Amino acid sequence: MSALPNFERLYDDHAQALFAFLLNLLRNEADTRDVLQETFIKLAHRPELLNGVREERSFLLRLAHNRAIDVMRRQGTRERNYEELAGEMESVFAEGNNPDEQIFRQKLSEALGELPPDQRAVVHLKLWEGLTFEQIAEALEIPNNTAASRYRYGLDKLRERLRPIYEEIK
Repeated sequence: MSALPNFERLYDDHAQALFAFLLNLLRNEADTRDVLQETFIKLAHRPELLNGVREERSFLLRLAHNRAIDVMRRQGTRERNYEELAGEMESVFAEGNNPDEQIFRQKLSEALGELPPDQRAVVHLKLWEGLTFEQIAEALEIPNNTAASRYRYGLDKLRERLRPIYEEIK
């Protein structure tokens, strides 16, 4: 019985961050909810997976990322999936009252959607989750240098895409 409160704490501490990460990666709310649920169901059925885990969030991000990749593969190749999902207007940002902010959020969401999924995942984890490149590398099971370069390339693409909007509202 003691595992249940720990599981509830785990969910309370990490579900919101996992949801935002998955939504940014998958660009589809239904798929995001499914992957999030499947991630926690897997842990409920196999709590021993948490034994020896140093950083819960990194571990959960890795589980969720792997499941999201499975979903994207099942839906088709990464390139085709990227094209389809990038076109969706699902925003991962909170709505605001300021029209300029709303336009910027929409354009940022679109620009993120245009990034390849690997870069989008790293950019999200760095900017919205505040993870280090070491933590990102662990969560996504990639080398530290790969995480850093994907971040740099992703930011360069975002800057280029968003520069006209920034200049316009400046």
